[in-house]
Amino acid sequence: MQRKTLMFYINAIHDGGAERVIIQLAHHFANIGYRAVLVTSFIDINEYPVPDNVERISIEQEQIQQSKLKRNISRILALRKFCKKYNPEALISFMAEPNFRAIIATAGLPVKRIVSVRNDPNREYRGKIGNIVGKYIIPRADGCVFQTREAQQWFSKKFQKKSEVIFNDVDKVFFETKYRGSNDIVTLGRLSSQKNQKMLIKAFSMIADSYPEHNLLIYGVGPLEQELRELISKLHLEERVILKGLTTDAPSVFAATGIFVLSSDYEGMPNALMEALAIGVPC
Repeated sequence: MQRKTLMFYINAIHDGGAERVIIQLAHHFANIGYRAVLVTSFIDINEYPVPDNVERISIEQEQIQQSKLKRNISRILALRKFCKKYNPEALISFMAEPNFRAIIATAGLPVKRIVSVRNDPNREYRGKIGNIVGKYIIPRADGCVFQTREAQQWFSKKFQKKSEVIFNDVDKVFFETKYRGSNDIVTLGRLSSQKNQKMLIKAFSMIADSYPEHNLLIYGVGPLEQELRELISKLHLEERVILKGLTTDAPSVFAATGIFVLSSDYEGMPNALMEALAIGVPC
């Protein structure tokens, strides 16, 4: 008997909570008998490993630098081609741009569209174009998963009726990990403007001399890495603020953390914060 196919779509699977969750989701459905196909917009460095039972395909072998319009058109056409080839029962997408592309790419195809809104809609769908996408295009999906009731309420009552609020899962390993603590102040997340590690570094610089036994460890990679390094150097904190790069062992990191700090301007439902709390780290 031929297995039913589920297709999962996200821009990339580098560091990030949503990226980790979509891989776990694909792995789960593969384990219960589905053919799980994970589609990414591009292949990046520092990617999470993909389980052997999940097929991974990518629209671009590396991220192409082009205008937003051209980028969206090329990715929509490629995603539609994959849907015709693999004929999935459903296309499950994560994040704002992939959600938009998934709905346009599957127009007229016998594919259910399940989108997942994983950030604050007030930020993801701001501005005239964002508002049009959020109010008129995203609700064309057959179903939606929200992380919070507040995010769900941003959308129309009609769309809310075909949606569910599902909290982020915290793996049991975090509850089973023994907290040891240390003097380190730790944050974990993509190095991006949303996560606002710049503010965190500046805040640490104001107390660093008063607490010489404490260091700030920043885990993650992203587009602002060089900018953060320059800021650390400017503040003469090279020995006190350490960019640790990507970690594949978050439980061990959190177990040896003194304080976990989340400096984001906004979030959906932050995995790292919940994982740190599960271990017992002061946050």
